[in-house]
Amino acid sequence: MPPSDDSKAAVRWSVSAKLAGLSPERKREASVLACQLLEQQAVWKEAQTIFFYAPLKDEVDLWPLVQDALARGRTVCLPRFDTATQRYVACEVKDLGADLVNGKYGIREPGDRCVLVPLNRLDLILVPGVAFDLRGRRIGRGKGYYDRLLSLAGGLKCGVAFDEQILAEIPTEPHDITVDCILTPTRWIPPKSAPVVE
Repeated sequence: MPPSDDSKAAVRWSVSAKLAGLSPERKREASVLACQLLEQQAVWKEAQTIFFYAPLKDEVDLWPLVQDALARGRTVCLPRFDTATQRYVACEVKDLGADLVNGKYGIREPGDRCVLVPLNRLDLILVPGVAFDLRGRRIGRGKGYYDRLLSLAGGLKCGVAFDEQILAEIPTEPHDITVDCILTPTRWIPPKSAPVVE
């Protein structure tokens, strides 16, 4: 049963219901389109140190771009959960086969052999979320891990979502960190003063 208010819990419930209606094939097709659209953007072409995420089944899968970035000699980072600080840290990944382990919540993350990368060295941070609005506000899964990471990160913060996850407006709290731009399979919502490529 859905929550009865306009809280973050209600938004999470509503968006989860929409995503549950998307077939795995539709999600794969949408992810391919999102990858293609991101590749056209100047922020992608210029970024040398890129922070990705390991996608869950209800998130846009940008994994082909991880492989492409590695092949092009870019620095690829993924989040690793630091149990001591209860925060995500950025770690460089050089070999997807050897460097990744199953981490917290079963999410693939860099193993201990991977080197920490200072958050202010990131050029582009690709951020999943449950929902975004057109002003860059984001609702995550409710633990605050990405908000804490984003509050310390340099570089352009890019929300990544299916079109069904973009809402007119979402509720936020003072600690919520906004993103600078948003990528969906059909739209690039750019940072102010950036050219739009569709």
